[in-house]
Amino acid sequence: MDKFMQAAIAEAKKGAVEGGIPIGSVLVIDGKIVGRGHNRRVQQGSAVLHAEMDCLENAGRLKAADYRRAVLYSTLSPCDMCSGAVLLYGIPRIVVGENRTFHGPEEYVRSRGVVVEVVDNSECRQLMETFISDNPALWDEDIGDETSGII
Repeated sequence: MDKFMQAAIAEAKKGAVEGGIPIGSVLVIDGKIVGRGHNRRVQQGSAVLHAEMDCLENAGRLKAADYRRAVLYSTLSPCDMCSGAVLLYGIPRIVVGENRTFHGPEEYVRSRGVVVEVVDNSECRQLMETFISDNPALWDEDIGDETSGII
């Protein structure tokens, strides 16, 4: 497994230990992790701290040229909000751990020129399947859809 996806999984596990939703993300530029994050909506009482948003926040201010060389790793397919941040900052590539438990707007992001690679990692999927099964109401709150769940 890719060391950057391993780092994203470590972030997801960190979030789970904190009582949050097990989704993690890292931002990589020129082969180096420049930002790490995990879903902290529960821990921070936040409406927007999905893993990717936390990761981008923790990366700090970057130049546009830096974002154009970046790869965003996420253990779960990014939602509309997080995909919008990718488009806003011009991040050219996303590596997704899994998209079976939640499938974000991948085709739209691809149509905008972003390379989206889904690695279908079983550990990422198991983290989410267990979480969704154990915490359906919290999952519905996070994703904003009472009809969501394991696909």
